[in-house]
Amino acid sequence: MKYVDKTAKAAVFVGPNKAFEVRDFLVTPPPPKMAKMELIASGICGTDVHMHRGKLGVKAPSIIGHEFIGRILELPAGSENCGLKVGDAVIADIAVPCGECPLCKNGDDANCVNMQVTNGGDIDEAPYLYGGYTEVNYTPLSNLIKIPDELDPTMVCTFACPGPTALHAFALAKKAGVVIHPDDVAVVQGLGPVGVFAVMYLHAIGVKTIYAITAGNNDKREQLARDLGATEVLNLTRQSEQQITDYIISKTDGLGAHIAFEGSGAPAAVPQALQFLRNRATYLVPGQYSNSGGIPIQPQLITFKALHIIGSSQYSIPDVEYYLQFLCDHPELHETIKKLANKYKVEQVNEAFEDAKSGNNIKTMLVK
Repeated sequence: MKYVDKTAKAAVFVGPNKAFEVRDFLVTPPPPKMAKMELIASGICGTDVHMHRGKLGVKAPSIIGHEFIGRILELPAGSENCGLKVGDAVIADIAVPCGECPLCKNGDDANCVNMQVTNGGDIDEAPYLYGGYTEVNYTPLSNLIKIPDELDPTMVCTFACPGPTALHAFALAKKAGVVIHPDDVAVVQGLGPVGVFAVMYLHAIGVKTIYAITAGNNDKREQLARDLGATEVLNLTRQSEQQITDYIISKTDGLGAHIAFEGSGAPAAVPQALQFLRNRATYLVPGQYSNSGGIPIQPQLITFKALHIIGSSQYSIPDVEYYLQFLCDHPELHETIKKLANKYKVEQVNEAFEDAKSGNNIKTMLVK
């Protein structure tokens, strides 16, 4: 479907805890320096769930979503040398760094202090459709990354945001001089998409011992973590926090883990990690991406253990490119990744959100 002189459906966010409204929008030619794309798949991120629950501010009405994978339908005049062509499958990267602040100029544009986003356009002004929850999307050419032909675009969508998010955290660790060794003991907190990808990545780079911490009673999710490389899955529903902490310490000769990756978003995960990490350990914290309340910690543990704590909030185009390269380098993972997503049409967005909130879906996405 080429959407020429037609309309496209989009799910409109109208406020926290309110049902999305599915509306029809006129499909227009792309503005200068932007591409028009049809939906292949668009993921529902944990960040979007936080927005819908009112834990992250976002204007309404708007079209949220930032994990859009599309196929280019039309390019604007004068874009012959942009490196893209009609028919290409692409990832639409949401982040628009300013390029002028000190962080941008020092190669850290993922943490730009003046960051803008591609999905913040006004839905009352053409071309209307900037976000991810839509059958047609318009994104600046500079924010599109071509998906290699050997990769299934829908499979790529599964970790289109979680993958670069995790990889940027690991990249910041490397930049800070952290070297992850095969014999290190790693702990991943949370088995949502970010945590699942972290397990997969740590296993792929050769880490032999990976403990994953989750909650609830989702046997499928726990088996997935083991299939992707987790040595053992520890469950806060069946075991107390102290039991899990004691177990990790007992399995590491009383020392604790070398590295922990926080992907749960649960504030209580942070003080627990401070307990089970060893002296001079590294704690990567990309998962606390909403105001979910505060919790007491024991800050002296940071001092006494000389812990290295690295926060990571955004990612940039090089992280997306690294994610695509990672998938190209590990074709053995593709079939497993393909099975992780539950798929819904745009008009089923409210059902999709309820299922995403339930925790039963590993990945929830909207598809054509």
